[in-house]
Amino acid sequence: MTTILETTRLLMRPFTMEDLPRLIEMRTAPAVAKYMGGSRWQNPEALRERMKFYIECWHKFDFGVCAMILKESGEMIGTAGIQPLEDTGDVEVGYSIVEEHWGKGIGFEAAFAWIDHGFEHHGLERIVAVAHPDNKGSRRIMEKCGMEHERTEEHYEQETVFYSVSREKFRELKQQAVGR
Repeated sequence: MTTILETTRLLMRPFTMEDLPRLIEMRTAPAVAKYMGGSRWQNPEALRERMKFYIECWHKFDFGVCAMILKESGEMIGTAGIQPLEDTGDVEVGYSIVEEHWGKGIGFEAAFAWIDHGFEHHGLERIVAVAHPDNKGSRRIMEKCGMEHERTEEHYEQETVFYSVSREKFRELKQQAVGR
């Protein structure tokens, strides 16, 4: 399968239905599921439908959530990508990582790359992200990517914090990072 995005440590490629067992294993882990709607959203049947959505996004929009592969081992350690945020008209960046890889900067690496991809390859003007209010790690990633908290509102049938970044602001942040 074609690699869509590559970072220093990661390869990202579109999902296939053959990835479903690993997606179920990753997303039903209690530490991951608790921030993603719990067992209501992170169960085999719901994830089968979600996988279909991820694949459909590629056909409709030429972007979507992908399998996140650690280059070093070839192991799928999470998901990351951009996709429509429900029926809001916004495009969101999303990411989830197995617990053993939390705190290593991988979420930031993936999110930053996808935001850049959305702005540079798809001409998006703004990208948003939502997270469970208690998910401090995800909120930190959003903020490191230049996103600002706008409000708290319901998405995916749960209360979420809503962040966004404009293409202009992200480009400034990227320039500052390159200039260091």
